[in-house]
Formats: sequence, structure tokens, C-alpha cells
Amino acid sequence: MTTKKDQDSKIVSSDRRGFMKASAITATTMGIGFVAASEPVLAAAIETDFTGIKAGEQMIPVGSFQMPAYVSRPEKAKGSLPIVIVASEIFGVHEYIADVTRRFAKLGYLAIAPEFFTRAGDPNTYGTIAEIQKNIVAPTTDTQVLNDLQAALVWAGKNGGNLKKVGVTGFCWGGRITWLSATLPQVKAGVAWYGRVIGEKTEGNPRHPVDIAADLKAPVLGLYGGADTGISLESVEQMREALAKAAPKNPAAKACRFEIYPDAPHAFHADYRATYREGPAKDGWEKCIAWFKQNGVA
Repeated sequence: MTTKKDQDSKIVSSDRRGFMKASAITATTMGIGFVAASEPVLAAAIETDFTGIKAGEQMIPVGSFQMPAYVSRPEKAKGSLPIVIVASEIFGVHEYIADVTRRFAKLGYLAIAPEFFTRAGDPNTYGTIAEIQKNIVAPTTDTQVLNDLQAALVWAGKNGGNLKKVGVTGFCWGGRITWLSATLPQVKAGVAWYGRVIGEKTEGNPRHPVDIAADLKAPVLGLYGGADTGISLESVEQMREALAKAAPKNPAAKACRFEIYPDAPHAFHADYRATYREGPAKDGWEKCIAWFKQNGVA
């Protein structure tokens, strides 16, 4: 299924190459590669091949706007496919996120990674995380993201996806979005990889996961690192408490679960970064797939 990238640890150029490698989907405006601010890229980065799948860029209508997304699916499928929305880190849809969609496609899913940040710009044009936070993430509101996510599901339903089998998973920024997406009626299950659960409330981010426990319509599996210096275990405990408070009247909140990997840092699944931890990453992936199956997304 996977091979190791033939890359060294040097910082990769910010030039982006086409998503369309071996793809049967029409290319338009996206690119691929690793975002400069996330470098250097490790030689251990996983590359999922295209054997048995179709993968590449697709434009998805959101009203009159055309949103780019990276879409992967089995090349040959009988009947409609379960759907997984993959929500990116702050770096947007780059090679790592595209690869995750291909991993899902190998397992029989229609996997879609929407480029939620496209209206704000390209994260790859900024060299630091602080610049990306200010210029890309901050202008991208929760309302817009959830609307984009729903538009992606509408598109999926018209293009071979089974809207009765919808899962969402996301990493870091996308982990927080995963929690929020579990309030949507279409979503059956979520898997949040080290997603922030508390934070400052702003006009664009009026509520955080800790505030929406009672509104959940789908159970979420939270995968977190005990050595994460950005997301404290105290904040995870606050989320547990919010879910416990909502549980008597909300089956989805009651069904949520957490897996804490004691020695894992933030971004332990990101195989292209120095934070990657093979053991927790593989175990989390297995639990992610099992969670979707357990909750009818398979």
C-alpha cells in the first residue's frame, strides 16, 4: 500500500507541482508538495501509491464559488461508497493530507479533502506558522468551513458517495473542525487528531468544542498526545467534563471516547515532520478505521 518517499531532510522549495499524478480527475488550480513553514520534510514521509484508486483535484461548487478539493476513491466500486471528509492542518491541502485521502481510498472510501483556506490565500506563500495563523487561519470562519463541508457532502452524494455513511477526520486545526462538524446531521462519526477543544472566542470562532457537547449529533473519538505542549491534558479533561454533563440527554456525547498517548507530542501522525511517532500514529489510524466501522461509516 505504501512506500517511503525518496526525499532528504532539506527544506523543499515552496513551488507547488500539479496534483494530477496518475489521476483520472481533471486538474484545475491546486498544487501539491509540502508547505514551506512545515519543513524540513523527513525521509520517513509515507507515500501511498495510486494502484487501484483514482485521486486528484476536483472543483466543488459552494454556491457560485468553486472550491478546490483533493478527492480519492477506489478505481472500481460496486454501489455507493462511504464518505470521509479529511480536514487539514493549518497548512491546507498539501501532500500529507492528499496522501491520507489515498489511504482511505485504498480501504474503499470516497475521501475528500476540501481546501477550506482557498478564499484567504495559499498557506504556502508564508514562511512561518505565525503568518499562516494571521493571514490564512484567522479569516477562515467556522461558519464558512461548515458550509464548505456540507457542500462537499452534497457533491459526494451526487458523485458516488453514500450520504448515510459519512465520517469526518482532521488533524490539529482540522481536529477542532472535526468536533464542530459532529453537530451536523449528515455526520455519523468523527475522529479528531489533537484538535484544540478550548480557546478564545472570536467573531469567526464563536464556539469551541467544549461549548458544543450538548449539540453533538455524532460520536467523536479524540486522539491526543500526553506530551503535546500546545494542547494540555487539562483542556482535554475539560472536554471530558463537558461531554459527561451532556451525556444524560445526548447519546452522541455519551458515546465519545478519548485515546491519550502519554509520550506523544502534537502532530504525532504527521509522518513528514519530526513530531511523527510511528507507534501512536499506527495505533491511532487503526482506531480511526475501527471507529468508523463501529459507527456505520464503512
